Amino acid sequence: MTAEPPFPEPAEVRHEKGARRVTISWQDGHVSTYAIDDLRSWCPCAVCQGHGGATKHLGLSGQSLSQIEVVGNYALCFRWGDGHDTGLYTFRYLRALCACEACGGEKR
Repeated sequence: MTAEPPFPEPAEVRHEKGARRVTISWQDGHVSTYAIDDLRSWCPCAVCQGHGGATKHLGLSGQSLSQIEVVGNYALCFRWGDGHDTGLYTFRYLRALCACEACGGEKR
């Protein structure tokens, strides 16, 4: 069995409140921009996604982000305006959610 190649980690994470987005600059030079509503709609926790099957976009709107915390050296935890904070967004998951053209465009 071969080990997975190392995955880029964020070099910088910015919550751009006025633009309602989070921008992550990755160590490999890539930059990902996430709309607040999309990040919340892709919450990976079991409460939002259930306990199996494909991950689904919840289609939420009007969400607010109050805090971003680093979890170990593998994930970010977002604390949402409604108090929800159980989703751990791994760096690999966040990179897969990147909606830029180079990463395959919008994810839904």
